[in-house]
Amino acid sequence: MKIQKKLLLFIGTFLFLILCIGISIVYGYTDTSWRTAIEAFSNPTGSTEHIVLQTIRLPRALIAAAVGASLAISGVLMQTLTNNPLASPGIFGINAGGAFMVVVAVTLFGITNLQSFTWLAFLGAAIAAVGVFVISSAGDKGLTPMKLTLAGAAITAMFSSFTQGLLVLNEAALEQVLFWLAGSVQGRSLDILSGVFPYIVAGWILALFIAGKMNILAMGEDVAKGLGLKTNVIKFLALMVVVLLAGGAVAVAGPIGFIGIVIPHLARKIIGVDHRWLIPFSGLLGAILLLAADIGARYIIMPQEVPVGVMTAIIGAPFFVYVARKGF
Repeated sequence: MKIQKKLLLFIGTFLFLILCIGISIVYGYTDTSWRTAIEAFSNPTGSTEHIVLQTIRLPRALIAAAVGASLAISGVLMQTLTNNPLASPGIFGINAGGAFMVVVAVTLFGITNLQSFTWLAFLGAAIAAVGVFVISSAGDKGLTPMKLTLAGAAITAMFSSFTQGLLVLNEAALEQVLFWLAGSVQGRSLDILSGVFPYIVAGWILALFIAGKMNILAMGEDVAKGLGLKTNVIKFLALMVVVLLAGGAVAVAGPIGFIGIVIPHLARKIIGVDHRWLIPFSGLLGAILLLAADIGARYIIMPQEVPVGVMTAIIGAPFFVYVARKGF
């Protein structure tokens, strides 16, 4: 695909993302309109509708876009690092580590504040990722895709087992963290996002910075080394990006699955395998998918809502099975 076509496609996708953010702001249980939304930000009157749009809908839309983009970019890097088309941020134990720290906080220390959940989940995600890196770096061959995958599976299983054990011992804690464990952007404020947003932005920038190197790494370990690429350095940087992006996403919205699996494959089909285009385009598609899932989650059992993590599973599970059976 020519660069001009890629650029037009990128711009069109970006504009569609803006439209999705607008739809997310306007539509929901509280009946509003596009005109009301415009007035809420240009000439606010303090009405119930304006307050809902300003304090609930706008933060929710921005959080969904940031989380979706971060998970998708993490998925791209994970699949390249492990040479595994089914790899996603969860394979590093990031979801499991974040969930474990939140459950520990609730069951052992009685913490129930969402703001506290954010930093605890970020800490748990970072610990899990560092553990995977240390384990997979051990041995004569150093960091390899197979060792990364196996170490991630082991860390995930360990933290998941610990989490289930704590919840069995304290059923009251299960009720308090169940909605967070399902993954949701409902009830999150911009204060929660602002705390980790600098780390997420740093992850986006670093991902774009190493995009060209990821193209070389995707050719294979031996080829990359033959071309003079310091593969261990690039792998470490990519791992740090995954921690920043996926860890930040889990901290804000809880463990949301399948975006990191589905979006990279879809983006490759549309825009190609060049990471310099693939990474930002995946970010746009990831944001759109999570926004669409969140909008749909509001209407299935209205006035109640389905956690957005359930919606992404409904979308992603059939695709996961397809990739596993047929390849992509």
